Amino acid sequence: MSATSAMDVSGRLGRLRAALFDAGPERELDGLLVSHLTNIRYLTGFTGSAGVLLVTADAATMLTDGRYTIQAADQLASAGVEADLVIENAEPIKRLGSLVANAGILHLGAEAQHVTWATLTAWQDGFDGVDLVPTSDAVEALRIVKDAGELAIMRRAASIADDALAEVRSMLRDRPTERRFGLELDTAMRRLGADDVSFETIVASGPNAARPHHRPSDRTIVRGDLVILDFGALVDGYHSDMSRTFCIGEPTETQARMLQVVGDAQAAGAALVGPGIAAREIDRACRDLIAEAGWAEAFTHGTGHGVGLDIHEAPRVGRTSDATLVPGHVVTVEPGVYLEEHGGVRIEDTLVVSIDGAEVLTRSPKHTTV
Repeated sequence: MSATSAMDVSGRLGRLRAALFDAGPERELDGLLVSHLTNIRYLTGFTGSAGVLLVTADAATMLTDGRYTIQAADQLASAGVEADLVIENAEPIKRLGSLVANAGILHLGAEAQHVTWATLTAWQDGFDGVDLVPTSDAVEALRIVKDAGELAIMRRAASIADDALAEVRSMLRDRPTERRFGLELDTAMRRLGADDVSFETIVASGPNAARPHHRPSDRTIVRGDLVILDFGALVDGYHSDMSRTFCIGEPTETQARMLQVVGDAQAAGAALVGPGIAAREIDRACRDLIAEAGWAEAFTHGTGHGVGLDIHEAPRVGRTSDATLVPGHVVTVEPGVYLEEHGGVRIEDTLVVSIDGAEVLTRSPKHTTV
């Protein structure tokens, strides 16, 4: 059984069918091929590394291979999905074509954002008389609002990251390298229950902190450095995401101002998160405060993004975003300022939109001096 329980996944295919097929006889599609493994996991609970899910108005079949004979039977049953296995040396495209033909599909949707040209060409050659129709965000539109089970997992992931940081934070005073500290943080998350890290942990110190997505190096963290930590824990497929910035020793006047401005901007943006709020307004609240400080050009990235089964997913929080927040959305708020001669500061929380506001998942203190 995957960590996505039967209760969690049981209604998801029904919601997908309602969106795709409940348009009466004039509907454009009579089937959908779901090839993105994250979307397959969301719909079925299947956690294997290979497979394609064929969804019609009244059935769903998962084509995978013999490595997953037992796993597929176990995980797919909870979603009401039939497993169809391709044995060694068989032709998967031919088998998939037979499934499509047997279902009487004439207009078959394919996930345009996740299908390579080579795969599309193979499907076109292998599906006789079938019109392949590009679809966009059919499953992602369902994933954007998290249910209670998903939120419980994400709270756990965020809690593990919080506890891991509390466990290793004092090591910053011991002059570790960026790489060593990142390893200690990653190990702590795994020891505390994470399946993996959400992404490659960012440890950026001194001049490296002026690079928003710096990769940990062998640079030694020393007194006077600003140190950006951007990290998260992966639990049952769901991510957490958090950034904190620390100063090793007392900050300079400019560093102290950077920490204050970014902290105020992040607090202003986070305070806006709630139902009915346009995502671009959150971006504007953060960006305006940083611009007032004279650092508009030093805030070089978007203010936030959705989090879930992917570390970056909808809704996007940026100046051009057209999203409006609703309960169940999970978003980050992460403004930053990056000055080559002084370092960088980024502070990030992950928040769940609730009926009357927001719940902050990432609870690590924002004290800045180590």
